[in-house]
Amino acid sequence: MLLTIEKLIYGGDGLSRLPADSPATPNSDEARGRGKTVFVPFVLADEKIDASLTEQKSGFARAKADSIIEPSPHRVPPPCPHFTRCGGCHYQHTTYEHQLEIKKEILRENLRRMAKLELPFDIEVHPSPPWNYRNRSRLQVQVGPAFAAGYFKMASHDLLAVEECPISSPLINRGIASLWQSGRAGKVPEGVREVEFFVNADDTQLLVDVSCAREARRAAMREWAEDFRAAMPEIAGVVAFREPNPGDRKASAQEILVTVGDAFLTYQTQRASYRVSAGSFFQTNRHLTDELVKIVTAGQSGKLALDLYAGVGLFSTALASDFHHIVSVESSQTSTADLSYNQSSNGEAVQATTEQYLARAENSGRVGKGVVLPHIPYKPDLAVVDPPRIGLGERVARMLASLGAPRVIYVSCDPATLARDLVPLLAAGYRVEQVHLVDLFPQTYHLESVVHLAL
Repeated sequence: MLLTIEKLIYGGDGLSRLPADSPATPNSDEARGRGKTVFVPFVLADEKIDASLTEQKSGFARAKADSIIEPSPHRVPPPCPHFTRCGGCHYQHTTYEHQLEIKKEILRENLRRMAKLELPFDIEVHPSPPWNYRNRSRLQVQVGPAFAAGYFKMASHDLLAVEECPISSPLINRGIASLWQSGRAGKVPEGVREVEFFVNADDTQLLVDVSCAREARRAAMREWAEDFRAAMPEIAGVVAFREPNPGDRKASAQEILVTVGDAFLTYQTQRASYRVSAGSFFQTNRHLTDELVKIVTAGQSGKLALDLYAGVGLFSTALASDFHHIVSVESSQTSTADLSYNQSSNGEAVQATTEQYLARAENSGRVGKGVVLPHIPYKPDLAVVDPPRIGLGERVARMLASLGAPRVIYVSCDPATLARDLVPLLAAGYRVEQVHLVDLFPQTYHLESVVHLAL
C-alpha cells in the first residue's frame, strides 16, 4: 500500500495513517475517517513509500517500507553495512544536520503534548561529531559452535555479528578486532556472554568489562584475560563479573570473578579527573562530556547543592568549587565507591536511591548526615537530577518539588519521562528558563536534554 510519512516520533519510527478503506480497518469507525496509525522504521517525514504490514494491534499497526517512491531531500546512503539490521542505529539514512532537527522537534512536541509546555524560546542544540563518538560499547558474545560477537538485531535478541562499529571510538574498534581475533583462535572461554569496552577521554586506554555465566571457570577466564590484555598494550585492565543467580534480589553488586590489571580507568575532563571502575556509570559521548558539565554547572553557586543520581560524581565534583557543601546521592555500590573517591573535601556521598534519600530528608528535616556545617540550611540552593531512562516517577518528582530548591536542573535521556516529571514541578511553581538538546547519541533516536528550572 502507498503511505505518506507525517513525521518521525521518539523511538525512530515514522508515523503514517493507513488508508481509511484499508483491509486493516474494514467495517470500523476508522474506515469512515482517518485510518489507523501505522509505524514504519527507516523512513523520513514527507516521504511516500510502498509498504507492507508486519503487525496489527487494535489501536495501531506496524509496517516496513518495501520501496521509497518519493524520497526526502535529506535522505543519504547509510555508511554502515549493518544499518537496518543492527539495533544500535536508527538515523544513518539522513544527514546529521537533519537528525538534529528531528530530535529538536521530538523534544519540543513531547514537552508540548505531555507537559502542556509551550517554550517561549528556542531549544539550544549542542551537536557532536557524528561518528566514532562512543567511549563505551557492549557486545554480545557467542563462543560456540562458531565464535561471534556483535549487537542484537533490530527489535530482537538475536545476535548480529559485527566486526566494526562506526559510532564507537577508534580504540574500541581495535578492541573489537582483537576480540574477534581471540575468538577465531579458540581462546575465548566458555561462559563469556558479553564484553564491554570503555575508553578514557583521549582514547588511549581501554577497560574491558566481561559478563560471564554462573558456570564460567575462574582459571580459564584468568588465562584468557591475561592473553587478551597482552595482545593490546592499551588495555589497562580486564574485569570479569559472574552473573547473579536468577531471582536473587539480595545481590547488591555483581560478583567479580577475575581482575587482571586495573579495575578502573582515570577519565580526565577540563574540570576534574574521575576514577571510573568497571560496572560504574559514565556518560558515553567522549566529545561532549565537558560541554554537558558546563551546561549543568556554569554560573551555579551557593551554600548547598544536591546531586541526585550522581553516578561517579560528574556534576557534583565540578560544582564543588562553587558551593560550600555538596551532597551526592547514588544507589549503585560500585558507582558510590568511585563517587566517594572522586568527591572533594566539601562533598558527602550517600548510597541510597533518590526516593529513599528524599524521604529520609523529608522526615528528618535535614539533607546531610549529622551536622555537616552549621550555616547549611535545610533547603538546598540547587538540585541536579540525572535519572535513568524511566525518569523520576511521580512520587520522587513530587518530593523534589516539595523540597523547594530555588533552582533545579533536570538532565534527561528520555523526552517522554522528562515531560511527565515536569508536570508536578510546573504545578509547584517552577518555570523553565532554558532547554538544551545535547546530542550524545548521533545516528540513533536517543537524545539527551538539560532543563533549567527556577522558582
